[in-house]
Amino acid sequence: MASKPAAVQKRPATKDRVEETPFEALASICSVLVGLFALTLLAQNYLIPSGSMEDTLLVGDHLLVDRITFSPPTKWMLLVRYREPRRGDIVVFRRPAPQPEPDADGNPQYLTLVKRLIGVPGDRIHLRDGVVFVNGVARTAPAEGRDSLVHDEAYVDNFPAVLPTPDDDHTAVESWVVELPKLVEDGDLVVPPDKYFMMGDNRHGSYDSRFWGLVPRENIIGRPLFNYWSFETPDSEGDKTGIGNSLAWMGHVVLHFFTETRWRRTLHLVR
Repeated sequence: MASKPAAVQKRPATKDRVEETPFEALASICSVLVGLFALTLLAQNYLIPSGSMEDTLLVGDHLLVDRITFSPPTKWMLLVRYREPRRGDIVVFRRPAPQPEPDADGNPQYLTLVKRLIGVPGDRIHLRDGVVFVNGVARTAPAEGRDSLVHDEAYVDNFPAVLPTPDDDHTAVESWVVELPKLVEDGDLVVPPDKYFMMGDNRHGSYDSRFWGLVPRENIIGRPLFNYWSFETPDSEGDKTGIGNSLAWMGHVVLHFFTETRWRRTLHLVR
């Protein structure tokens, strides 16, 4: 008599879709939140809109900005190194004086700028024939970019010996015209506590503390770390407004991404 074939043991069917456990779902949400936190609190990107920092920074440079180092220390981030802004740092900050024109809703506009920190509280600053002196010592001039003499040369090169007045064509902010003489001692601007003096490396093409005053400590946002992308951009591009111009520029970037990207500046450290 022929033997019966052995019964084949059936394995339980497996599901094609693996269910996510509550712990894994929570971990995914936390990773997204951490990423958003890092982008919004720890760092942010910043686009260079003008040539005031040439040749250190160029129009069209996109910077990753460290927002932690200059922030008030916190107990829950023990491994982070905090410090005060130092002379020579390149700093991102909010301009202390608003734009001449308010926004569409009538609110004052305070631009975010990037300049080099020239003077810290207590420093004595003056310019003589374009050379910056800090506490009596001449500072080595940076490699300047294209000069753009949009301001009175005597004023920018001999600050504060040549003081602006409300009637002069120095384009200095009116509040700074009133405050500046009170801070001058023996030909030097003396930086008061909790204030900082900023200048662009392209000193003849920079609208800086010589024109809108000292930057309060609370206006300092952070410091640029590196240039993550640089694209050849006309100086006038930042002045264009409207969705039509924005779409036209986006199309230009797409068409010329490879040919007009400054590849040598990619991941370039900011110093």
